Amino acid sequence: MSTLEIKDLHVTVADENAEGGVKEILKGVTLTIRDGETHAIMGPNGSGKSTTAYSIAGHPKYTITGGEVLLDGQNLLELSPDARARAGLFLAMQYPVEVPGVSMANFLRTAKTALDGEAPKLRTWVKDVNTALEQMHLDPAFSQRSVNEGFSGGEKKRAEIAQLDLLDPKVAVLDEIDSGLDIDALKVVSEGINRFRERPGKGLLLITHYTRILRYVKPDFIHVFVDGHVAETGGEELGEELEANGYDRFSKAAV
Repeated sequence: MSTLEIKDLHVTVADENAEGGVKEILKGVTLTIRDGETHAIMGPNGSGKSTTAYSIAGHPKYTITGGEVLLDGQNLLELSPDARARAGLFLAMQYPVEVPGVSMANFLRTAKTALDGEAPKLRTWVKDVNTALEQMHLDPAFSQRSVNEGFSGGEKKRAEIAQLDLLDPKVAVLDEIDSGLDIDALKVVSEGINRFRERPGKGLLLITHYTRILRYVKPDFIHVFVDGHVAETGGEELGEELEANGYDRFSKAAV
């Protein structure tokens, strides 16, 4: 069982063009993601989607000015980013960073050791890593390459889902995991996400601009973000409306 509760979250960021040098991005976001549920956040650029993801994970750029983020009752905002990961939170970034000199194999084993409190058995771990990579249509040789260095955009996104598979968090936050993917890579990534969703006790928060990934990863709830808050929540029918009409209705209401 796992539950991620975002309660009245307010977040600011430094902005020299804003009054007082601070701009409020999130203006009271409230969401609850229970185990077995998939939630999708959609909305126009600048509406606060990625800010939500990075604030939950503990990015230092963002300042929490109000609210709570609870994972199984524990306030993540009181924890360091690594402690949030140990508590069961996973973030797949929109732009995965390159880490020269650190192999995928060493990175993954170090991360798994930090999460579990003990190192995985080497013989089974190598097999697990190779299987995770192969399922994402990545050659096992990727495990010996530096993290994301020289990877194509699609390879980076597929490697993120391989990490999701191996690290096995309680709740995964995937920030625009579909951006830059062709249709074949999108299907591979979606299959990996769905394998994770099938495990018991997992929650998923999927942040996306487009409805195409929602054809493969079916959400239970779709939330439309406008101007730093949830403007509307619905199901599949809301996604169909967005596909047909975009965000015009919500943007006009926010003016």
